[in-house]
Amino acid sequence: MRDSIDVKWIDNMAFETEVGGHKIILDADESVGGNDKGPTPKPLMMVSLAGCTGMDVISILKKMRVEVEDMHVKVEAELTEEHPKHYSKMHLIYIFKGDNLPMDKLEKAVNLSQDRYCGVSVSLRQVLELTHEIKIV
Repeated sequence: MRDSIDVKWIDNMAFETEVGGHKIILDADESVGGNDKGPTPKPLMMVSLAGCTGMDVISILKKMRVEVEDMHVKVEAELTEEHPKHYSKMHLIYIFKGDNLPMDKLEKAVNLSQDRYCGVSVSLRQVLELTHEIKIV
């Protein structure tokens, strides 16, 4: 299987693409010559990671019949100082809200996502340190 993306230059530092029928505009901050029409590329790596593993975890928990009231995934990333600037580490914080949530099942769902299902996690783990924690609020 092969995926393909076509990213077209709009003007200045802005680029546009379509992913699954959804338009995305990428741009640079005004301080580096852009017009801030959209997000910069690197943070979208964190969005992809959080979205991929979040979808896995919710799906797994539904199969386990664990009812979560709310859930979000926070990603903290360390960016190198030298060029090319890149992420050297990402830390995922899975934050759950609900009544009597079983930590063992939350841990199992997160570990299954990280170790078996989330292709973004697997890909990123090849090039950076990837850690996680679980919080219930």
